[in-house]
Amino acid sequence: MSAPKVRLEDVLAPVAGGLERMRSIMIEQLTDHSASVRDMTDHISRFRGKQLRGALVLLAGEATGNATDEHPQVAAIVEMIHLATLVHDDVLDGAEVRRRVACVNERWDNQVAVLLGDFLYARAFALSTELSSRLASRVLSETTRRLCVGEIDQSQRRYDFEMPQEVYESIAGAKTATLYAAACELGARYPGGNEDTGREMRALGWELGLSFQIIDDCLDVTGTQEAVGKSVGNDVEDGKVTLPVLHVYAGADENTRAAIRDAYTAPGIERRAKHLREVVDLAPGVDYALARAQELIEQARLRIAELPPTPARTALDALTAFVLERNW
Repeated sequence: MSAPKVRLEDVLAPVAGGLERMRSIMIEQLTDHSASVRDMTDHISRFRGKQLRGALVLLAGEATGNATDEHPQVAAIVEMIHLATLVHDDVLDGAEVRRRVACVNERWDNQVAVLLGDFLYARAFALSTELSSRLASRVLSETTRRLCVGEIDQSQRRYDFEMPQEVYESIAGAKTATLYAAACELGARYPGGNEDTGREMRALGWELGLSFQIIDDCLDVTGTQEAVGKSVGNDVEDGKVTLPVLHVYAGADENTRAAIRDAYTAPGIERRAKHLREVVDLAPGVDYALARAQELIEQARLRIAELPPTPARTALDALTAFVLERNW
């Protein structure tokens, strides 16, 4: 995977002002009188990352002619929910590094990380009650439910080497694409109305988010912590069988299948993802998964092409290329 050809800051230039307002709102919301909480929220401010979900709220609003003064606040709520999921995911995955910074569970412990994630959810939903419309609260509460269901379903399908691709995509979509979809829908619909446009933008967000997750799954088995900027190999360590491995397993002979299963489950193996790469050629699975990500991106781009020509539409189109080409 080559590095992105454009800087994300340039892609998001049409909503730069809204993003700055979003970040200011987040700082206000995450400030607390407790010194312990401030220490932790200062730490996770270094997890800022790409903030694509908040940006999508703003871009979808601009691209559909639906931008309002409250869109940066909606974007901040979406980003705080995402931040909460990151903190909780790191506990579930046993991750050590995110954005080249120690995860909360690594810096403190799992108990503190779970509580901090809950704190972030609470702040996000409290802020949603201050909006003039309840649409964001309704959409994001359902989104959060689906996120949780996706994590539960994934935990119940560990070591399932014969999982159908549609089941994998359903789980991966619930975990990741759901919040992308909600961001695009809210950008196009908030504070209400525009239901047809909202459905179309929601589908765009789902395709973009599922592509993002598929690429993430490829990076987890092929990337390095130094390049990706977070712990890699966690999926194999935790028994999560993702699309690259599923594809290779489906077409493999029994000896290769046994080697894959052993890489996931045999006792005494350190750095299981590295061992998996050594005993099995994952390249065909990675190529297949990247082709599926490309297919999803092409579907999203067709939806974008239906929008009126604006800088925001151009930015959305460029963002699809960034997602597809990223290596971090």
